[in-house]
Amino acid sequence: MALKKKPVTGMKDILPQEMAIRDYVIGLIKETYKTFGFSSMETPCVEHIENLSSKQGGENEKLIFKILKRGEKLKIDEASCEADLVDGGLRYDLTVPLCRYYSNHANELPSPFKALQMGNVWRADRPQRGRYRQFMQCDIDILGEASNLAETELILATTTLLGKLDFENFTIRINDRRILKAMAAYSGFDEASYDTVFIILDKMDKIGLDGVAEELEKEGFDKAVIDKYLALFAEVTQDIDGVRFVKDKLGDYLDSEYSDGLISIMKNVDAVKSAKFKIAFDPTLVRGMSYYTGPIFEISMDEYGGSVGGGGRYDEMIGKFTGNNVPACGFSIGFERIVMLLLERNYQIPGASAKKAYLVEKNMPSDKMCTIIARACEERAKGVQVNINMMKKNKKFQKDQLISEGYTEIEEFFIDKL
Repeated sequence: MALKKKPVTGMKDILPQEMAIRDYVIGLIKETYKTFGFSSMETPCVEHIENLSSKQGGENEKLIFKILKRGEKLKIDEASCEADLVDGGLRYDLTVPLCRYYSNHANELPSPFKALQMGNVWRADRPQRGRYRQFMQCDIDILGEASNLAETELILATTTLLGKLDFENFTIRINDRRILKAMAAYSGFDEASYDTVFIILDKMDKIGLDGVAEELEKEGFDKAVIDKYLALFAEVTQDIDGVRFVKDKLGDYLDSEYSDGLISIMKNVDAVKSAKFKIAFDPTLVRGMSYYTGPIFEISMDEYGGSVGGGGRYDEMIGKFTGNNVPACGFSIGFERIVMLLLERNYQIPGASAKKAYLVEKNMPSDKMCTIIARACEERAKGVQVNINMMKKNKKFQKDQLISEGYTEIEEFFIDKL
């Protein structure tokens, strides 16, 4: 049987053109986030199955690539259940591993700890445009900072990066999980039903107010409760005045500290931002992860037609490991989607070093070849990229190929001219 040459479904091979963009973006990420005080760190790609299945990862826990026990630990018989066979899994995000990492090393880390983590994650998801089963994630997190300075810094760092990549007119949508809950409580929903209500609300951008009302009715909720709930969304605006409206409308259902905090974040970001974007209050923003406890945010881009990043506050997650809660907030950019958009717009890496190609006639004597290589070494020492190739019969095709790869100068070397 012939070996399979295509990658496994949901995975992809990366060609040199894309790899050049990826390398540049990774470098720019590290350079930009470093100016905000973030430190690079790393965790293993394999995590304990107990950590990955702790009901912190929402729907992602259904998408884990699980790993069988090895050697003598793996004992299979008719009575075996999954817990007997599995002890690890490939990480589906970087947040759960970060919390384990911090719990294990807190005494060795500064407080607050500003972490930058980049690495591949795996989800047994259905592949689609901009979504794969293996993909790079890029997270920045601030652990140990309870004030909304954390949210402000995370949003500013991320938007500064996007601005450097020439993205403009995108939107940071922001909400607070506590506002979500207060709106549901004010309307008359039982707390036990919040998850169901929020899952339906999260579809608002696809099915609209009428669609949300229809689905809530199908779930058996009282029509008066539904009408009161959806009336809030019909009246609210997507700016600071919208937050003030919610604050006034909900009264004692919402602690004013939460709405005032959201207003402060929006004001501060808007006042000092360096990129061209808008920050908008979106009371329909839910975010799927169950570990979020406060402000949540997403990046929306019209050219993608969806989210290219998101995050929020998760103050109770580290406590699952240590028993003591630690303030925590993070923001993840959709690295794969950002790279895809750059490739689609034929993005050119700024300030790229000159690229030269040497085409050398075949059977070049050793002493003359040494002279050519020495010359290339001199140019490389000056930062020039030099690619030495033996000359092919179809020289025109060879040159065209080099030009398509970005080589701006092509020099030919013949035996009788050296």
